[in-house]
Amino acid sequence: MEGISSNTVRIGDLDLRFLVDETQGSGDLVMFEFTVPPKARVPAPHFHRDVDEAVYGLEGTLTMTLDGDRRELHSGEVIFIPRGSVHHHENLHEPTARALVVLTPGSIGRRYFEEVAAAVNVPGKPDLAQVREIMLRHGLIPA
Repeated sequence: MEGISSNTVRIGDLDLRFLVDETQGSGDLVMFEFTVPPKARVPAPHFHRDVDEAVYGLEGTLTMTLDGDRRELHSGEVIFIPRGSVHHHENLHEPTARALVVLTPGSIGRRYFEEVAAAVNVPGKPDLAQVREIMLRHGLIPA
């Protein structure tokens, strides 16, 4: 993975560059830069059992669906996703989108994303049952 720092987890075409993860500090929050190329495969709609999420647009346009309501997130805007709200992120536009994501408390951290990356970044189709098991174990509920 040339050009990718050790703080970055790649899941398919998505990059997550961790600024704060669960291995640092008290576990109060996890923060990462989320890079989504146009039309990249993205996680299925889901909700967090115990974690709130805030997404701040840095560049491009990230299309987010929150409890069935589709919203466009542009640079300088923020969307708050309370625990229990079904959400989905995608990039339907041409330029790459980047956002800053904060999860609190920090119980869904880098370890979760590394496990998903190992399950998804395989030749052929990923084992969706394995991905679902990883999600459930970390408090993410597929919708």
